Amino acid sequence: MTNEYWQGRSSGDKKATPVEPKSTALLYQAIPATASVHIPANNDAQAVGQWLNEYTASAQTFRAYRKEAERLLLWLKAQQLSLADLDRQRLDAFEHFLADPRPTEQWVGPPRSRAHPEWRPFRRPLTAASRRQSLVILQGLFSWLVEAGWVAHNPFRLMRDKRRRLDNRQEDIERYLERPLWDWLWQWLNRPLEEGASSRTRFVWQRRRLIFGFAYLLAPRISEMAAARMGDFVCREGHWWWRVVGKGDKLASIPVPTDMLVLLEEWRKHLGLKALPEPYETGPVLRGLNGQRGLGDNQLYRLIKTSFEEAAREIEVDQDGAVFARTLRKATPHWLRHTAITHQAQSGIELRYLAKTARHSRLDTTLAICTPKQTNGSVSLLHTNLKNKSTFYKQQSAEYSADCCFIIASLAAIYELTVIITERTG
Repeated sequence: MTNEYWQGRSSGDKKATPVEPKSTALLYQAIPATASVHIPANNDAQAVGQWLNEYTASAQTFRAYRKEAERLLLWLKAQQLSLADLDRQRLDAFEHFLADPRPTEQWVGPPRSRAHPEWRPFRRPLTAASRRQSLVILQGLFSWLVEAGWVAHNPFRLMRDKRRRLDNRQEDIERYLERPLWDWLWQWLNRPLEEGASSRTRFVWQRRRLIFGFAYLLAPRISEMAAARMGDFVCREGHWWWRVVGKGDKLASIPVPTDMLVLLEEWRKHLGLKALPEPYETGPVLRGLNGQRGLGDNQLYRLIKTSFEEAAREIEVDQDGAVFARTLRKATPHWLRHTAITHQAQSGIELRYLAKTARHSRLDTTLAICTPKQTNGSVSLLHTNLKNKSTFYKQQSAEYSADCCFIIASLAAIYELTVIITERTG
């Protein structure tokens, strides 16, 4: 199976130009049976391509949406159906297909480039949570296609109750590294290099420490890490901040803890740069082996996954290390973001501040990451009347363990800076 729809589209491309299907047996209607069509498209693939063009500003969202739309188009092709033929009953068949795509050799395979003849649309059958996410995305696709006049109705809207039941029966899955495992992993990442290590080995060692430290201390999304520039780290009123344009093109300023600043200084010195970033410095933070070019999302993803695998091989030789090894092999780069948020919640950081530093638009998104046991303390803090929050966080920083002091001190700095700004403008 080859990818017939959007081959070779990189995150830098401006348009999602569909490649015409190789098979002419697809029952794509040239003009759908609706009153009027409001998009320039001649078949289903082109219509979906027009929808995807709405998301080119976010490479990560584009890829996620393209993946789900592509699976649907390929399944429809196998059934000799078009988008307009999809109804409530056929959606049941599609959902069962997502849970068990067969024949396996046709649909499931290891990662390959999209132009590779062994490329497959699935790595494995989808879990209940992944199936629900797929249905949510495709419901959005069909809502758009209805407005575009390409299809007459949205059959996904009839599945609302079933999607809710599907989500409710999903067991809680803890997608983060427990503190003992994280502590071990960080020690493993910082183990001293052998004397006489090559310059390439030293470069990789420094870069990997920065990647994992960046992910844990600032809780970025992987696309945000890959896109980070040196000039995004700025000093204001004696405090360092990371300016990031995240999901939804929202600009945010995240306080940079001392540990992150130390890692950044060491990395910059290794690159032959001044210790601290200067304003308007455009070079990428994370770099390839030549020390100049940046890392793409996929390359960064693979580097982190490779590190997880190497760490798993190391820890499984220890007594009782098999469980940790299995966790590391399951982990994805996004687990590091969940790990950072979860550990902060366990330390008692108030949920509304967790949501702000994580840049969640909804508090329940933050709650979904943390289990009830982890958030009980934070929920109680939500109802605490804090007249002087800056003093409160300074007091708490002496009580919590050293590894969470950085975030507490950062929150104190936010309030101190707010007071300074208020006084100067007041």
